[in-house]
Amino acid sequence: MSDLFMAGKKVLIVGIANDKSIAYGCAKKLKEHGAELAITYLNEKAKRFVQPLAEELGASIFMPLDVTVPGEMAAVFAEIKQQWGSLDGVIHSLAFCPLDDLHAPISECSREGFLQAMDVSCYSFIEMAGMAKALMPNGGSMINFSYLGSALATGDYNIMGCAKASLEAATRYLARDLGPQHIRVNCISPGTIATRAAGGIKDFDAMLEYNRHRAVDQLLPTTEEVGGAALYYLSDLSRGVTGTTHYVDHGVCIVG
Repeated sequence: MSDLFMAGKKVLIVGIANDKSIAYGCAKKLKEHGAELAITYLNEKAKRFVQPLAEELGASIFMPLDVTVPGEMAAVFAEIKQQWGSLDGVIHSLAFCPLDDLHAPISECSREGFLQAMDVSCYSFIEMAGMAKALMPNGGSMINFSYLGSALATGDYNIMGCAKASLEAATRYLARDLGPQHIRVNCISPGTIATRAAGGIKDFDAMLEYNRHRAVDQLLPTTEEVGGAALYYLSDLSRGVTGTTHYVDHGVCIVG
């Protein structure tokens, strides 16, 4: 029996920005275990950072995807259908909020900022699931990423905490919705990791140190560790697990 848990499986990965991205750590782990990958990039500015990584990973499909641009997501799934015919897994690693709204007290968040955060961080996953399910006739697995700020009013996460709480709820409802098609839907909640996206959070360096001290082993999570969790959820190892939020934060979530 092969120890390549993803041998023969085809996975779409959305949200790689650079080699520090959580999505890149997941892509590396899946590739190590035999997965064939489709990778997207946000726009032409981002392409120069993502393309070398896609080439390194041997991605079969490499396309632009800005979930706020009508038609781009449909084009990605049309290409997957044409090239692969089916899909086994989806990794959604997208989140966005205008900085002014992210840094503002939540009582001062604008309606526009709230709607943008919900659209990119949550609705895009729902829309993606709706398109992916048609390519999963034999079942499959979908994952997204949250943060402890969805359950606790922590740090300066503010409106993104609301968006991530919505994403976790969507995960549970999608798991129920897609369960009869043998499609599993789960959420991974990493602790603080120094990604490009995290750099937009106010006082993030202090947040890193705070969480390092709260961790039961005084360690911060790595993208490789998150990749291990993604391997579990995208492979048949987790075929009895759906609708969960799984923490990869060295125990920060259990410490009061």
